[in-house]
Amino acid sequence: MAIAPQPVLDLYLHSLAPQSVAVLGEVLWDLFPNSIHLGGAPLNFGVHARRLGHPVYLVSAVGADELGTRATNDIAALDLDITFLQTTATFPTGTATIALSVEGKTSFRIHRPAAYDAMQITGQDLERLKYKKPGWLYFGTLFASMSEGRSVLDRLLDVLDDTVKFYDLNLRPSADSPELVKHLLEQADVVKLNEEELSRVHAFCDLPSSTEGFCHEGARRYGWRAVAVTLGENGCAVFAKDTYVEERGCPVEVADPVGAGDAFAAAFMHGLNSSCPLRDVAAFANRIGALVASRHGAIPDWTIEEAVKL
Repeated sequence: MAIAPQPVLDLYLHSLAPQSVAVLGEVLWDLFPNSIHLGGAPLNFGVHARRLGHPVYLVSAVGADELGTRATNDIAALDLDITFLQTTATFPTGTATIALSVEGKTSFRIHRPAAYDAMQITGQDLERLKYKKPGWLYFGTLFASMSEGRSVLDRLLDVLDDTVKFYDLNLRPSADSPELVKHLLEQADVVKLNEEELSRVHAFCDLPSSTEGFCHEGARRYGWRAVAVTLGENGCAVFAKDTYVEERGCPVEVADPVGAGDAFAAAFMHGLNSSCPLRDVAAFANRIGALVASRHGAIPDWTIEEAVKL
């Protein structure tokens, strides 16, 4: 076991009052060979954060089509606040074709432009969101890789200046320019990435290639409060308050790795909002990520009791 059941419950039940989260980015449908599942890293993160007790405001757009209607209804049923979820006729609802190799590797072919690329945010929207005073703002790279999305993100970053900024890289081909990634790293308070992404950021940001060195130097250079590096089946490495720990993974039979990293990110955010030891935070995030990986789809049903028993 990666962590005894009692620390899992302690972290979940005795963390500080869950802060609200503004989640910005793509809503799309993951198209698997034999099924279709609602997804998109920001939405996945938001769903898992809501299950951990955080109010979530989803800032995105879907198309004026059947998939858009279905997505809106499903998202509302998942108890996310859809006040800032727009419907547009400019582009269809987002989709991504998913391929899983026999080695368990995942490849994505994201179809763009999509509805979320046509999202527009007004001054009134910004004032309404600012009034809600979210404690966290979550964003990734894909949405900001087009100029319209980057403009929306920059406006949110400016208005929500007191909000903790959580950047989950989720690099995808053709949506991962070094200039953009550097810009987003500079805006972030908390960063989450995987081993491959660390290697790429090391190459174009001149950060150390070792995980521990990367975390320490990144925090010194950019002012990050915390960093999490997922290491696949080997668990994760996390850094916060000048403390670095590595925590081994929680073994499961992987059914579908899509969304596991997003679940880990939500649990990591939740853990940072607690007074628990950093190692417990890392192990908690590992468990939630592993639980999601053991099931099909990016946002399968799960409970904290199942994480305790894992």
